This record gives sequence, C-alpha cells and structure tokens, in this order.
Amino acid sequence: MHPSFLNIDTFPDFKSHGLMMRWTFIALSVTLWLSCNTHQTPPAKSTTDDISRQADSLSFSIDYLMGRFNPATHPDFVRIAPEHCDKPDMFLRRDAYHAFVRMYRAAQADGITLIIRSATRPFQHQKRIWEAKWRGERLVDGMNLAQAIPDPVQRALKILEYSSMPGTSRHHWGTDIDLNAFENSYFEQGQGQHEYEWLVAHAHEYGFCQPYTAKGPQRPWGYNEEKWHWSYRPIARQLTQLARTQLTDQMISGFQGAETAPQIQVVKRYVLGINEDCF
Repeated sequence: MHPSFLNIDTFPDFKSHGLMMRWTFIALSVTLWLSCNTHQTPPAKSTTDDISRQADSLSFSIDYLMGRFNPATHPDFVRIAPEHCDKPDMFLRRDAYHAFVRMYRAAQADGITLIIRSATRPFQHQKRIWEAKWRGERLVDGMNLAQAIPDPVQRALKILEYSSMPGTSRHHWGTDIDLNAFENSYFEQGQGQHEYEWLVAHAHEYGFCQPYTAKGPQRPWGYNEEKWHWSYRPIARQLTQLARTQLTDQMISGFQGAETAPQIQVVKRYVLGINEDCF
C-alpha cells in the first residue's frame, strides 16, 4: 500500500506550472519511504566451508609438518589464555584457538567446561616424551619398556599405542588439543560422559573432529582411541594431505628408536590412520 501523501488525485493538473517540482517531491518521498521500510539483510556469517577454502590457500613446509619450529615465536601462533588451559605457556594456531574459544563459550552456555590440557608440542617436546618412554624413565602401563620389551620394533609399537614418534604428531601442527582428561574411562561416566557427548554432538559446528576413534574396519591401524583428542579440521586436513603426498618413513629421524619407522610404516598406519571424518 502506498502512503496517503502519494495519492496523485490530491495533486492539481499535472500541466500546471509546478509539475516538475511536484514530481521531484514524489520521487524523493518514495525513496525515503522505501529506505525506512525495506528490510536490510545482514551479511552472511562465514561458514565452515568458507573457513576451509581460506585454509586451503595457506602453504606449509615439511619442517612445519614435523614440528621443527618454535610456536612461541611463530607469527601464526598465540598463547592460550589461562581460563582455557590448566598450565601456562601453551600455544595454538590463532585460527584454531579462535574456533576453540567459540566452542568453549557455546559449551559453557550448556553447562559444559572445556579445558585444554595439551596443545602444540614441537619436535623437541615430543622427543622428550618419546625418549623418556623408550629408555624406561617414564613408565608405560606400569612397565619400564627398556627392560620389559628389548625388541625395538615391539617397544616402539607399545609406545605408539598413545604417543607419536617425533616428527609425526598432529600436536606439532597447532591444530590439535587434548581436553579435560587423558583417560577414556573419564569420558564414559558422569560429568565426563556429558562432556564427550556434547563434543560429539557439537564440536563439528566449530570445525573440530576426533581423529582417534575406536579402532575397527573403518580404522584398523593407528593409535588407540582418544576421546580427549580433538583436531581443528580446516587446517589439519591440509597438513594431513601434505603428509600423505610428501612425508616418508625415511624422513623420521633424530631420536632413539627412529630406525623402526619404516618397519612399522608409521606414516601410513599412524599419521594417516585417523577417523575418516578428519580427512
């Protein structure tokens, strides 16, 4: 319906002297009325597909893939705020961290608290973990592996149940986080079960996937299930593809037990042995 002041019957003969002025008034009035009554559609928010396309434009090196850099000085990394983690000086890629913060706030609104317990681990950090287990300084299932499993391949396989060889860990990438606890049993009852169920239902909305689900026909190889480990897929899938095309077992070196990598086929079976939802 037109506003009443636009009823042309109220105007005198259009052939009168003021014809041009009156039409100018009408045009301006219509423009003003439409501008006040037309719904303005807000710009669309970025979708996960938009973020993935942006991530695909990034370029990564093999050194980055293998964690041979310092996240504290890397321009793409930020320090995690104290309210989001359980210890100081933890780092993530800026894009992954921003996605986590959005997920953290959504979870809190539903009564769920997500705390990062492990984030970026560069090569040297992963080397310390691996070699402590390799030498028996850090027990695995209550065992000193240097004494209990002298065969190097079998010892490496035991460590690989839950820990990566240096140079092969997703934690090198700044995309992966461990949340709340390091035991599957925690996430199978009580509050931990609520937390895990929330992540399964909602983490994908913020770009996160669980790379290490239960092993079976769809995931016959790789690390054991880790309900606590979540990966920021828009970036991680690009690094997974880089590993698929350029990383070889022969590149895995620089730590005790590295010689077992080709026999184990660590790239194929562990780096790429992930939940298909994370590819």
